[in-house]
Amino acid sequence: MKILFIAPIPPPINGQSKASLVLLEALNSKHQVDVVNLSKSTLKNGALSVTRISEILSNIRRIYGKQNNQDIIYISLAESFAGNIRDIVFYCLSRKNLSRTFIHMLGGAGMKEILGGTGIMQKINAHFMKKMAGVIVEGPVNFETFKTVFPEDRIHIVPNFAEDFLFVSEREINDKFDNLSVINVLYLSNLIPGKGYDELADAFILLELDEKTQLNITFVGGFENVESERAFLNKIKPLPQLKYLGKFIDGQQKRELYCESHVFCLPTYYPFEGQPISILEAYATGCAVITSDHSGIPFIFKDQQNGFLVEKKSIISLKKALLKLISRKDDLKRIAKFNRIESFKKYRTEIFQNTIIEIFEDFIVEGKNK
Repeated sequence: MKILFIAPIPPPINGQSKASLVLLEALNSKHQVDVVNLSKSTLKNGALSVTRISEILSNIRRIYGKQNNQDIIYISLAESFAGNIRDIVFYCLSRKNLSRTFIHMLGGAGMKEILGGTGIMQKINAHFMKKMAGVIVEGPVNFETFKTVFPEDRIHIVPNFAEDFLFVSEREINDKFDNLSVINVLYLSNLIPGKGYDELADAFILLELDEKTQLNITFVGGFENVESERAFLNKIKPLPQLKYLGKFIDGQQKRELYCESHVFCLPTYYPFEGQPISILEAYATGCAVITSDHSGIPFIFKDQQNGFLVEKKSIISLKKALLKLISRKDDLKRIAKFNRIESFKKYRTEIFQNTIIEIFEDFIVEGKNK
């Protein structure tokens, strides 16, 4: 099977590029794949710099030259208005091959607004999507979004995953919860507006001194710009319990960091959030989770079962959640063990890869049988 794979590949690393890489690795092991890398040089959304325009033009040229003689064209969708215009250009380039094109929505809110409207963007997207082979989505939220333009049998739900090396044993969970005199909280995601990292730091600042001594919070992730990084580092500098490890961590170092953490916190209200891979990684490594009722999260997270739910944008709600960690220490180990078992059953890399490959292979077989 010959596949034109149009998606962002790390670096930089985020949920979309990580998922794309994991899928690409599986496809490369079985099929012939041409890659058009959509990664951009900045984490800033909607940034149309000269560099970014040049990157997009280069991608357009490559897609135009590679689209023919492919069995399948795979496109990982953008969510911003500017990104959607870029994708529409890709659709135009592939208009003769739309019947062999699959799109993949890793995210949620952006396309929900576009397809849920009645304007020109909704009409243009619907015009192209109705001719496509199918769409892959993370969960029920996006299923409902794409039902307006796709028949239900062409909408495929494939949840995200945690990489295999992250999954811990029950013994590892027992070991890290042996001593809860200080609870280690981890924030691991890009530190950009809407992710809730600033609110988490502010919530900690509101705690009493004796409460602060019972918590450590570690932040890992890339900032949108130098100014944001400087402001945040200045905020946490006087607080020894808060530390920033850097923009990127992966491999065994990341596993060790998760294994040292009792709780993972992502209080996101990011407009382009989908089903965060970082939450599933936290499950796999035996962490309780603090997060928000946002986008695709409610379909992978239940309050009190997987951790503690907080209100979006609420520093007070986050403060209360941090206090729960201190007052309900005995619950954390139980939640961590539940999360590890659930992720093992539902959120493995192999499930993600094999399900999508099976969708593609079934499509090819059905085409040959017609």
